Amino acid sequence: MVIGAVARRALAAPRWVLALAAGLAAALAHPPFGLLPGLLGYPLLLWLVDAADGDRPLRSAFWRGWLAGLAYFALGTWWIAEAFLVDIVAHGWIAPFAVAAMAGGMALFWGAAALAYRLTAVRGLSRVLAFASVFAAFEWLRGHVLTGFPWNLIGETWRAGSAMSQTAALVGAYGLTWITLATVSAAVLWWEGRRGRIAVGGAAAVLLGLFVWGAARTVDVQGARPGDGRGELRVRIVQADIKQAAKYDPAHFQRIVDAYTDLTARPYAGRPADVVIWPEGAIPIAANDYLAPETWTRQAIEQSLQPGQVLLVGAFRYEGTPAGPRYFNTLIAVRRTVDGLEPAGVYDKHRLVPFGEFLPLEGLLTRLGVKALVHAPDSFTTGPEPAPMIVAGLPPFQPLICYESLFPGFTRRGAAASGVAPAFIVNVSNDAWFGRTSGPLQHLNLASYRAIEEGVPILRSTPTGVSAVIDARGRVEAGALRLGDTGVIDAAIPRGRADTLYRRLGDLPFLALLLVPIILTLGIRGARALKTRRNAV
Repeated sequence: MVIGAVARRALAAPRWVLALAAGLAAALAHPPFGLLPGLLGYPLLLWLVDAADGDRPLRSAFWRGWLAGLAYFALGTWWIAEAFLVDIVAHGWIAPFAVAAMAGGMALFWGAAALAYRLTAVRGLSRVLAFASVFAAFEWLRGHVLTGFPWNLIGETWRAGSAMSQTAALVGAYGLTWITLATVSAAVLWWEGRRGRIAVGGAAAVLLGLFVWGAARTVDVQGARPGDGRGELRVRIVQADIKQAAKYDPAHFQRIVDAYTDLTARPYAGRPADVVIWPEGAIPIAANDYLAPETWTRQAIEQSLQPGQVLLVGAFRYEGTPAGPRYFNTLIAVRRTVDGLEPAGVYDKHRLVPFGEFLPLEGLLTRLGVKALVHAPDSFTTGPEPAPMIVAGLPPFQPLICYESLFPGFTRRGAAASGVAPAFIVNVSNDAWFGRTSGPLQHLNLASYRAIEEGVPILRSTPTGVSAVIDARGRVEAGALRLGDTGVIDAAIPRGRADTLYRRLGDLPFLALLLVPIILTLGIRGARALKTRRNAV
């Protein structure tokens, strides 16, 4: 009775306030906050969209969805302001406008989803499934339109490595988005009689079943966790904690090189690493320059490595003529041999970040000073279609450079196109742009979902955190270097691959889930028509 009275009083608040509260609650359910009761923001949003009335109910539904999205994305992406504060004098004024534009732009997908849901005109208990399908479809669109920005997909609310997150191995992050929406939004049916309460119980049973299955999957099994290192490949992940502002001050250049080479050369407690990983943008000049023959930087890197070791380093490089150079964001592999450093492989980033690595409306935004954030004379060039990287002496692996780790199916796509299945993923990212905010912590969670979906471990390197070895269940098992840490991770690369339904079928299960309300509606209508014909007879 008391809870009901409190709920009725809360629901009497202005609808725009409730819409903002719904989005804020949903955002707080994501890591690093992890306030899972915030998932009740989704049934609140469903109730608000259902209750949209007046002369223009469709417009009301759109604005309620947009306001919820505005709060959700403002809390989920506020950290982008930090990038504009690296050079606060030149770009600090852009920060509030960038956050507002990001949140408001992403919220358009939620507003459109609310509008589309109302247009379906589905009523009764099945409207929860329609709501889940429409919103999940628009989350998919958010991950694909204009190259996509699938940050904090609804299905990635569950902490990666947890029992519920394991469902991504079956249906991917988009499928888990549908399941999350369909089950938690069913709470709105509690007040709709006996059938509504049965539906809520069914949704709870689905969540419980997935939790039990996921918990069983995370129980230690052979191939899921790192081994003891005997006969296995070993990795050293280097995190030098170099702040972004220092990278573009020439006075710090030698200190930066020394920081990475000193950590790389640090003595090993056991067998030395086979692979050393430096993050994206580790050395703040073009790789063509610091790996050029006879340079002191190349010599320093060579001396820090042991013979036979492979260095994977995120860097920008250029090719072409001085009059028309092309720039690439690249993962470069070099091997230390008795004769020095030898090139061992190159992967050029395929998914570039809009407004970070290439600029739509480049002429206009250059005049506004946004182009300076790229720190290259021109926008980067898109690399070839993704494919595993082949380095002699190592199993094939899929590079994911920064933003690429957000995309479900990216690794699967590369494996399908090349016919080569990666043994692990290497994720290098320059999260130093976002300082000690929630952004890098969210990025770790999102990247870890790619391990769950693909059933392979991830070796993750960032300049300021969070660097980690992530197993095929999405768990950080070999320790991690948190925000602000300086050091190395020495570990055996987790063994084996976990076969996943998602790796075999991709988003087909997600598509099937989207069709559930349509199939259910057609089935109900067919049953009613058959009953009518029988009664007529």
